[in-house]
Amino acid sequence: MSQEKFSPSRRALLVATAAAVPLVSIPMVKSRAEGLEGLDLQQYKPVFFTAAEWVFILAACDRLIPAEGKGPGALETNVPIFIDQQLHIGLGDDIYLQGPFKTDAPATMGFQMSYAPQSVYRIGIKLAQQQCQQTHGKPFEQLTAVDKDTFLTSLQKNVVDFAAMGELGLKASQFFGQFLSDSKNGYLADPMYGGNKDMKAWVAIGFPGARAAYTEWIDQHDVKYPLGPVSLSGKRA
Repeated sequence: MSQEKFSPSRRALLVATAAAVPLVSIPMVKSRAEGLEGLDLQQYKPVFFTAAEWVFILAACDRLIPAEGKGPGALETNVPIFIDQQLHIGLGDDIYLQGPFKTDAPATMGFQMSYAPQSVYRIGIKLAQQQCQQTHGKPFEQLTAVDKDTFLTSLQKNVVDFAAMGELGLKASQFFGQFLSDSKNGYLADPMYGGNKDMKAWVAIGFPGARAAYTEWIDQHDVKYPLGPVSLSGKRA
C-alpha cells in the first residue's frame, strides 16, 4: 500500500476500528466450522481457493496487515484461513443479486454488484494476476514488498482498469474493498472463526474479548486493564 494510505502504521486504523465497535458486532461472519482455532497456516489446505489463488491471498494478506512494528501480521493470525472458511461456507448468501444494478451509482446507494463475494474473489484475483504479468512480467507473489504495496494501491484507486480487461461488472476497488474488509474481520474476530490465532490481535490492541463481565473497570479511567482476553470457547490469552 502507499505510504499515504497506511503510514505510519496500518494497525492504527485497526486499533481505532476495534475501539469503536462492540464485541457483538466484531465478527461480521457467516458461520464457523469446527476445529479452526490454533491451526497451523503452513499446514492448512484451502477449501475454497485454488492453489494458485491461495498463493495470491497469502501474499496480499501479508501486505494488507504486515508483520512490521507493533502487533502481529495477517499471516501470524491466520487471516487467510478466516477468509477461505467464510467463502467456503457461504459468505454473502443473503445478498440480493437479482438487479437491476446501477454500477455508476454513488456509494450511498448501497450494494450495486451482481456478484457474490465468491465471484468477486475469483474474478478479482484472476484479473489482478493478469495485470501483474502484463506490468511486471511476474505474478503478484513474486513482486518486491514495495511493488506489492504499489500494486494493491492501484487496485484500491482503480488504476487497474477491470473494464479495459473486459470485466464490466466489477471494479478493482470493489475487489480490494471486499478483500480488505474481510482481512480486518479475520484479524479481529473470535478465533473460533479461523482468524485471530491465539487472540494475538486482541492482545495487541488490549481488547478483553468475551469475558463475562468487567463492569468494575468501566469507571476506572487511565488505568490499563490487567487481564488478557478470553475467547468465546473459554480459552485465555
